[in-house]
Amino acid sequence: MQYFTIPPSPDLARYVRFFWVLEHDLTDDAPYFHRTMADGCAEMVFHFKGRFDEIIQNDKPELSFQSGIHGQSRKFRRFVIAENFGIFGVYLYPFAIPALFGVPSSELSDQMPDLTSFFGSKGTELEERVMLAANHSERVNIISSFLRECLKQHEMHEPAVFSVISNIIQSKGLAKIPELAAQSFLSTRQFERKFLAFSGFSPKLFSRIIRFQSALNEYGNKNKSLTEIAYECGYYDQSHFIHDFKAFSGEHPKTYFSGNAEGTGYRDA
Repeated sequence: MQYFTIPPSPDLARYVRFFWVLEHDLTDDAPYFHRTMADGCAEMVFHFKGRFDEIIQNDKPELSFQSGIHGQSRKFRRFVIAENFGIFGVYLYPFAIPALFGVPSSELSDQMPDLTSFFGSKGTELEERVMLAANHSERVNIISSFLRECLKQHEMHEPAVFSVISNIIQSKGLAKIPELAAQSFLSTRQFERKFLAFSGFSPKLFSRIIRFQSALNEYGNKNKSLTEIAYECGYYDQSHFIHDFKAFSGEHPKTYFSGNAEGTGYRDA
């Protein structure tokens, strides 16, 4: 299994955190199970080789999109594939949704529209070009050009809440929201309304998800116990840590950090 990231060009770095690639050739008849976790950031996803089924209620598989947008999410999803696969992703800041696409981030929370449904014929054309690209560098160029055109169409004045959201991400969910709200010079009600529109979630829920993501990123750190990870990531106690971890990933943290959890293969790549 191969996983790697590609930085965006400087003019897009305000909105794109990074591009990523995940490729894998199955070596036996066993299918590959992938699990996406709760995440405060959205991403564009292109399955340029193979196509996953999403495992929904009662373990029933349902064909997932070939390419689309995975909105910021408060829940985990499970997917399965029984063939070799390749995925190209564009990991976005949450406020990139209104800045690039002209819709509130809240409209995409916990949603997974395919590109044609979301963009119309432009989405279909983008999917075809990315699928037919000769290599990943070409994919980066194609998508970057598309996003630059989106920025021209939906150019907007950057509200103060952009910086608040960035601060929460950079602080790994530990920033003090009342202080950040005060810096935005908005009333509490205005701040919460704008925060929801540009992040997709309330400030409290968004911070919880970002804090959970910071815990996920401790995967592979054998020098820290679960208790140390919990406290360093801002959890008051182990039970609080376990509760949020299970709610956002569907796994007990002990299982996840054991290296035997479903969908962690890319972190070992």
